[in-house]
Amino acid sequence: MGESLVIVALLLACLIALLLILIARRDANEVRRRSAEEVAEARQDIHRQIADADARLARVAEREVELAQRETELTQRQGEIAQRLESELERVSQYSIAQAREELAQRLLADAELKNRAAIRKAERVAKREAEERAQEILTTTIQRLAVPTSAQSIVTLVQLPSEEMKGRIIGKEGRNIRTFETITGVNVVIDETPTTVLLSCFDPERREIARDMLESLIADGRIHPERIESAHIEAMERAQQRTIEAGQRAADEVGVGGLAPELIRVLGRLRLRTSFGQNVLDHMIESAHLAALIAAELGLHVELARRAAFLHDIGKALSHEVEGTHALLGADLARRHGESHPVVNAIAAHHDEVPSESMEAVVVQIADAISAARPGARREELDQYVERVDRLEKIASQFPGVERAFAMNAGREVRIAVSPNEVDDQNASELANQIAQRIEEEMTYPGQIKIVVIREMRATATAS
Repeated sequence: MGESLVIVALLLACLIALLLILIARRDANEVRRRSAEEVAEARQDIHRQIADADARLARVAEREVELAQRETELTQRQGEIAQRLESELERVSQYSIAQAREELAQRLLADAELKNRAAIRKAERVAKREAEERAQEILTTTIQRLAVPTSAQSIVTLVQLPSEEMKGRIIGKEGRNIRTFETITGVNVVIDETPTTVLLSCFDPERREIARDMLESLIADGRIHPERIESAHIEAMERAQQRTIEAGQRAADEVGVGGLAPELIRVLGRLRLRTSFGQNVLDHMIESAHLAALIAAELGLHVELARRAAFLHDIGKALSHEVEGTHALLGADLARRHGESHPVVNAIAAHHDEVPSESMEAVVVQIADAISAARPGARREELDQYVERVDRLEKIASQFPGVERAFAMNAGREVRIAVSPNEVDDQNASELANQIAQRIEEEMTYPGQIKIVVIREMRATATAS
């Protein structure tokens, strides 16, 4: 019995082992089957990817062929367009390319020759000026040995300083104060070796007077810096207006002409600093008024009419630099607008025969004007020509866009131009200087050379409260 159980147990163990072997083989076959399927699927994916890549490469090749064809077409079109343009240009200009190049070369050569001639003229002017200065020095030295009375009119003003130290304060750090002063006033500040004096030089006596008043005010105040200089200029302008009104009223009182409009009084006062051929205009008008009254009395004419018209006959000279027109017609229009009678207006307009004289008093005004101007020593022509030239320099420079102020300095040998920093940048400032120099060369005749200085300054201010 026991042996039978052992045999059965062995048989069962064999059966179980066989079963396990069969199960393992089945699982192995399943794994192999699945692996074969996965490999087949992977091969199919690879074949599909290769096919897609081949298709893409085919499309890229087709695209490259298409682009090459288009590039060839564009090249042909460009050649056709260039030929058409060249033919059209030749048709319109009647010039071939070779002819156009030749003419351009000729123009460039002509411009170069023109610039060379300008440089030669400048060199000749420099040599001529130096020769003239040497000749003038020799003649002046000779003439000074002669005891001959001469007449002269100063274009400088002397300002006394309390101490030598004040010169340094006027100049300021790196010259800031003196540059601001000259830019605002248009007056040269000449600081030489004289211990306690400063010279103010300018052709315009009104600017010179305002600059003198400014400088004396700054010296008395003791504060000298750019902001204070600007405020002092405004204050000096206001004081100058008051002096102008007082001078006009004094002249009217001296002549005995009353009832003048306040504006006429103010304009008359401006003439206290004006000269015509070296003769003070306001003094000339006062003198003419007295002469006209005397002549009218001798001839039995209207004395007060002749006096009034002669006193106002040159009033337009205070306006002639501001608006276009002759001083006679400008003065007549100003008198008409401020209530003067028609006979007075006609006498003013007719004193240079620009309109016909309508009364004997108008003729008397002409005679008085001629007597006052023609008497010995009354006038000098050189100063008036100089003033006209420097005034023309300032007008030319002021015509350009972006220019705020223009002043002729150094006896008309330099023009300083203050420009708006928002309208003119650093590069345009240089170009503007060249343009102004070219305009001056084209429109004016002058001795020597004129230096053009364009000043562009950006100043930022803020207020803390």
